Amino acid sequence: MCGIAGFYKPFKRIEDYPRTIKTMLSLIQHRGPDEAGYYLDNYCGIGTARLSIIDIQNATQPFSDPGKRYWICYNGELYNYKELKNDLQNKGVIFYTNSDTEVLLQAWIYWREGCLKKFNGAFAFAIYDTQETTLFLARDRYGKRPLFYSENNGEFIFASEMKAFLGYDSFSFEWDPQQLTSILALWTPLPNQSGFKNIKQLPMGEYLVVSKKGVSATRASYTELNFNTTSFVQTQADAVKQTRALLSESVKLRLRSDVEVGVYLSGGLDSAIITQLTSEILNQQVHTFSVEFENKEFDESCDQQLLVQHLRTKHSSIKITDRDIVENFPKAIFHAEVPVFRTAFVPMFLLSQKVRNEGIKVILSGEGADETFLGYDIFKETLLRISWNNISDQERKNKLEKLYPYLNHFSTTSQSYLMGLYQQFSIEKLPGLFSHEIRFQNGYFSTRLLENHTHPFKEIYRLIEEESYYTELSPVQKAQWMEFKTLLPGYLLSTQGDRMSLAHGVENRCPFLDPSIINFSSHVNLKFDDGFNEKYLLKEAFQARLPKQIIKKSKFPYRAPDSSAFINYRPDYLDLLFSDTELKKLEFLDLNFIKQFVQKIFSSPSDQISTKENQTFIFLLSLALLNDYFLKKEGLAVSMNSRDIESILVKVIDMRTNIT
Repeated sequence: MCGIAGFYKPFKRIEDYPRTIKTMLSLIQHRGPDEAGYYLDNYCGIGTARLSIIDIQNATQPFSDPGKRYWICYNGELYNYKELKNDLQNKGVIFYTNSDTEVLLQAWIYWREGCLKKFNGAFAFAIYDTQETTLFLARDRYGKRPLFYSENNGEFIFASEMKAFLGYDSFSFEWDPQQLTSILALWTPLPNQSGFKNIKQLPMGEYLVVSKKGVSATRASYTELNFNTTSFVQTQADAVKQTRALLSESVKLRLRSDVEVGVYLSGGLDSAIITQLTSEILNQQVHTFSVEFENKEFDESCDQQLLVQHLRTKHSSIKITDRDIVENFPKAIFHAEVPVFRTAFVPMFLLSQKVRNEGIKVILSGEGADETFLGYDIFKETLLRISWNNISDQERKNKLEKLYPYLNHFSTTSQSYLMGLYQQFSIEKLPGLFSHEIRFQNGYFSTRLLENHTHPFKEIYRLIEEESYYTELSPVQKAQWMEFKTLLPGYLLSTQGDRMSLAHGVENRCPFLDPSIINFSSHVNLKFDDGFNEKYLLKEAFQARLPKQIIKKSKFPYRAPDSSAFINYRPDYLDLLFSDTELKKLEFLDLNFIKQFVQKIFSSPSDQISTKENQTFIFLLSLALLNDYFLKKEGLAVSMNSRDIESILVKVIDMRTNIT
C-alpha cells in the first residue's frame, strides 16, 4: 500500500519539478513511510511513497519494464497476482521480481485496459508511457483505494489524497457549495465528488487517459454493478456451502503478504468470521485488534473477549473515552479530507496507530459484509415499507419490533411514532430513491447549514440516470446498489477505512468485497430468507464454528459519541463555531441558522439532541476545521511536520532535458 502523486504538462519552470514532486509526496508520506521515489521528464512527474508489503527488496517504485518505456506508480495490492503472473508467463512474459507491482505493469502492457477486468484487488495506479507521452490512471472496482485529480488551465495533477495538492504552487482549494449540498443530504460524496471545485475523484471501476494534446482527459468505465441477476443456486445447503468456500478463498488470497497480517475484531459476526477463517488457514495464533468504549452504549468488549477466548487470538485493544474523540478529531478530519456526519472514524484513527505501533502493516476487516449480505436496517426497512399497505396492523407491529433492538428510541414504546413514520414513507416520493427516503430526510436537515440548499438530490439523480439497468432493479436491489455507490466508497471504505488506516501506514483488506462473493450473494440473499434475519446465509454457514451468542446477536452498528463529547470538554477549536469572523469566511453558510443551531446544541440536554442534529453539528465542525487546513493552507504546516521525504527517498529517475 502506498501514496501516489504526480503532474502532467505543468505550466511551471522545469527547474521546479523535483521540489514540487517531493513536496507532494511529503504531504502523503504517512501512506507509505518505508521508502519513496519519483520519475521526471519534460512532460510528466510521478512519484510514490511506499508501504512495503510484497517483495520488499525488489519492488521499489517508480517501477519500469525492462525497456524503460513504461513507468508505474502504484497504490494497492493485486490479491490474484500469482495467478495472473502464471498466465502471463505461459504467454511468454518474463518476470524479474516476485512483486505484484511488476505483474500489474506487465498485465497492462499485454492487455492494456482489458487487464482491469482480470484484477482482483484494491488499487489506484498511474502508468506513464514515455514514448507516447500519455498517462493512464485507474481505480479498483469498489473504490477501496482513492485517486483524486484536477484538470485546470491545461495542467493535470493527481494524488491518492487531496492534501498533496497543497504542494502544487499554482493550485488553490475552493469549496463547491453544490457538491456540499449533495454531501450533507446524502452523508457522503458521490463517486466523482470531492467537495471542492476543480477536484474530482476518479470513480471506482473507471480509468482515465491523459495525453499532451491540450491535456485532454478521457474517462471510461471497465465494470458495472448490477444486482439484477438470476439465481443459480437451488438449495440452501448449496448456498451455505458456497458461502463458506468463497469466503475462505477470499481470505486466503488476502493473506498473501511478506509481512504479518492482523485482523480487526469488532465483536460482531463479520469480523468473527474473518478471524475464524484466518486462524484456520494460517493454522497459527492470529493477532487481533479492537476498539472498546468507556461509554457502555457503544461498547462491545464482552463479545470481543468471548471471541478472543473462543478463537485463541493474541489480542490488543484500546479503550476510547469522550476526551479521546475530542482531542483527536482535528487530526483525524485532516486525514479524512471531506466533511463527515459522525465521529466513528476517530477511534479507527487511534486503532490503526496502535496496530502500527505493534509492528503490523496489514489488517483484515469485515467491511462490506452488510452491503453484500443485506445486513443493514435500510434493507429491512425497504422490505417493510414495500409491504406496508398490504399487511395488517399487527403484522406491522411485529415486524417493527424486529427492526431496531439496539436503539432505545425505537423500542416498543415508540410504536405509534414508527407506525406514522412508515405510513408516511410507504409510497415513493423521490422517484427511484424509495429505499433511502427516510435517510435522506434526516440528511436534508443538514443542508440548512448552507444559505442556498436547493436541489440536494440533483447529483444522485444524475448518477442513477447513467445506469441503464437501474430502473429494472427491485427496491431492495436499488438499495444495495445505492449503498455500493454512495456510503460504502464515500465514507466506510474511505473516511472510516483507507484514510484512517493509512494515516499510520497500515493497509486494510476486505475479504467480503471480493467480486466472486458479491456476484454470488446477489443471487441468493433473499432466496432463503425473508430479509428480517439479516445475513442469514452467513449465520448458517458459520454457526458450527462460532459461539451461539455471536450467531444470534442482533445487528449492533459501530458508533461513537458525537456532540455530547464536544459539549462536555469544549476544546479550543470550538471557537470556530462561535466566531462570526471565521464563519463569514465560508460565504455559502447560513449564519443566522448556524447561530441558533449552535446555541441549541450547547444549551440543551444531550438526550434532547436528535440524531439529525448530532449529524449536522459534526458536519459543521468538520467543515470549519477543513476550511482551516485546506483553504487557509494550515494543513501544509501540519503535514510538513512529518519526517522529511528526503530521508526515505531511494529511487530518483530524472530524464529532464534543456534545464537552464
